[in-house]
Amino acid sequence: MSLDRFYPIFDSCDWLKRLLPLGIKLVQLRIKDMAEDELRREIRVARDLCAAANCVLIVNDYWQIAIDEKCEFIHLGQEDLDDADMKAIGRAGLKFGLSTHDEDELERALSFAPHHIALGPVYPTILKKMKWERQGVEKLTEWKKMIGDIPLIAIGGMTPERAQGAFDAGADVVAAVTNITLDARPEAKVVEWLDVTRGGA
Repeated sequence: MSLDRFYPIFDSCDWLKRLLPLGIKLVQLRIKDMAEDELRREIRVARDLCAAANCVLIVNDYWQIAIDEKCEFIHLGQEDLDDADMKAIGRAGLKFGLSTHDEDELERALSFAPHHIALGPVYPTILKKMKWERQGVEKLTEWKKMIGDIPLIAIGGMTPERAQGAFDAGADVVAAVTNITLDARPEAKVVEWLDVTRGGA
């Protein structure tokens, strides 16, 4: 399958309302610590916003709500795999991507035949504490050789300036979180990302 090369990750629909109109075509909604009713509403709003914008929505973690709300794509971390009902996910026809950090995790992820594989952090990240400090672009090349046609997503410390290096190393998609949300001018940053990832730079 093919995914847009730019993959921003946001923690609320406020960001989607603000930035989807700029031309984003692939986005993840990653929400932590929210009451289920509110979370369900947020996912429903995100689903409808993305449908109207012809944007692929990937819901992080909440596979059961994604099934209930008829979303099409989820992302799971390695710890999520311990609890996720992969058979139910398959029966619902949900596409899914999986995070990986080392070869054992990659082997486990590939056993589920995912629709994409994420590798990170490629560079040091301030988003969350991780035992993996930096994977490096070299590991993207290793991963791509092992996963073949499965889309490979580079995440962690990514910037527009670093994007081409990730693509050259084998990534199909580059994800960005704080590079956008912590920027004083997030709209301009998204435009820069779109320019870089769609061949304008």
